[in-house]
Amino acid sequence: MAKKQEKQAAAEQPATFTPGITKAMVRQHAYELFRDKLPEHPLTLNDWVMAEKDLANTLDADNMPK
Repeated sequence: MAKKQEKQAAAEQPATFTPGITKAMVRQHAYELFRDKLPEHPLTLNDWVMAEKDLANTLDADNMPK
C-alpha cells in the first residue's frame, strides 16, 4: 500500500530562535535554498526552521579558524 502524503500548509515566517540571526537573514537564505519550490509552493514551518538551522551552521562554519 502506498502511504498517503500529507500536504503541509504554508506558514508565516516564525520568530528566530538563534541569537544574532534576524528574520530577514533567514528569509533571504530560505529563498536561496528553496528557489525551485517558490513561488508555486509556499514555505512550511519546517522549511523555515530548516533554513534557519542551515544558515546558523553556515555562519558558524565561516567563523571557524582555518
